Amino acid sequence: MGWDFFTCRVILEVLAGGGEAAVKRNRSRNKLLPRERIDRLLDPGSSFLELSQLAGHELYDESLPSGGVVTGIGPVHGRLCMFVANDPTVKGGTYYPITVKKHLRAQEIAARCRLPCIYLVDSGGAFLPKQAEVFPDKDNFGRIFFNQAVMSAEGIPQIALVLGSCTAGGAYIPAMADESVMVKGNATIFLAGPPLVKAATGEAVSAEDLGGASLHCKTSGVSDYFAQDELHALALGRNIIKNLHMAGVKREGHKISSEYKEPLYDIKELRTIAPADHKQAFDIRSVIARIVDGSEFDEFKKLYGTTLVTGFAKIFGQPVGIIGNNGILFNESALKGAHFIELCCQRNIPLVFLQNITGFMVGSRSEANGIAKSGAKMVMAVSCAKVPKITIMVGGSFGAGNYAMCGRAYSPDFLFLWPNARISVMGGVQAAGVLSQIEKANKKKQGIQWTPEEEESFKGKVVEAYEREGSSYYSTARLWDDGIIDPADTRKVIGLCISASTNRPSEDTKFGVFRM
Repeated sequence: MGWDFFTCRVILEVLAGGGEAAVKRNRSRNKLLPRERIDRLLDPGSSFLELSQLAGHELYDESLPSGGVVTGIGPVHGRLCMFVANDPTVKGGTYYPITVKKHLRAQEIAARCRLPCIYLVDSGGAFLPKQAEVFPDKDNFGRIFFNQAVMSAEGIPQIALVLGSCTAGGAYIPAMADESVMVKGNATIFLAGPPLVKAATGEAVSAEDLGGASLHCKTSGVSDYFAQDELHALALGRNIIKNLHMAGVKREGHKISSEYKEPLYDIKELRTIAPADHKQAFDIRSVIARIVDGSEFDEFKKLYGTTLVTGFAKIFGQPVGIIGNNGILFNESALKGAHFIELCCQRNIPLVFLQNITGFMVGSRSEANGIAKSGAKMVMAVSCAKVPKITIMVGGSFGAGNYAMCGRAYSPDFLFLWPNARISVMGGVQAAGVLSQIEKANKKKQGIQWTPEEEESFKGKVVEAYEREGSSYYSTARLWDDGIIDPADTRKVIGLCISASTNRPSEDTKFGVFRM
């Protein structure tokens, strides 16, 4: 498919960071790139689940690969950790609005799944030209430190490895960490850098004397470990994780059971199962057969509400309840979905939503049969479910169907997209039809004649806007999801997500009032 090439090209651009000159400058200081740093912290041969790799894509006038920060989940000494690594080659590692949003999302996942946080700090702080969008509001830059304090109080370790600059408000990341490491010569921590100190006090001081590793490890006590170089710092980081003891958390909780069967069908076929045109239907069971153990799926209510497929399976030996779309949602489909979610909540089984939904059935018959009431039951069940929820958008995600199938607003633990996914309140053609009727009526009231050519031009602009804004790339650039994944990685991604969720304390699900 065309999107295969496009996605690969965009990812290669992202992996290049801030460009050849910036990378060369970084290496001249004996510094690794953010993904290289993470790789040296991870257990050898282990998987790393990178989150929101295409954040910031075409979001600003200037390029901002990965939003200027790399985040993701992987094991260190057998314990899953959340990594947040500034990319100093991208705008000096400064925080744009999307950088803050991505950092906060990583912390949100870490807090929910009780994952130790490892901050690889190399940042110039807030991006000053956009300070009004970065600094003052509740979910802006300051929330990072609030989250650190709250997670530390909850017994979720906060570890900072300062590998470069750590300026202004960013200085609180290592200062508020449970344990912090600084690298000789490269690492600095200060609330105000030498130019600002000179302007404010008249004092002339070097960056090293003002906030270098020697000062903070020997004198101020801001840092706990003095590293001779970056590799030493990363080794110290691994040792810190090795010595952790987290109450109520299984050390090997992330490990996949050895008792499982591979799917009977080739998982790489998932790359071609979903048509490039989201209007073409495909059987969601063909996806399920390629992601569950042994392709064994015990379908629930198979003959009832057939446009929603529900059932039990295992992924890497871990039980899951799967809910997938096979068409529009009718009354029966919604009731079946609500029933199945209740079962999984009662049995503490994680839920996997496979979204390919155009919405709920409309029309006078559906309204008379209470489609809004039935849909509300499913939305209520999704909203209140306290078991881990993982959503994969494998096709369309339109209108209220997005709500019933655990879209972003329903706090899934993780939400990923296939490259072909589409996300809109409705299709572009439908939106153009609705908006053109409204526009025509307004013009008629004003006594203005609207020619067929003008109407077609109007519709064309609406369709074009919906096509652009409904793409998976538009969504992931704005962090409406946790990233675009290769369809062939779907099974592995779900397995890692479930493993990360096993640290969560189980909660009882309480439902609100269901309108009968």
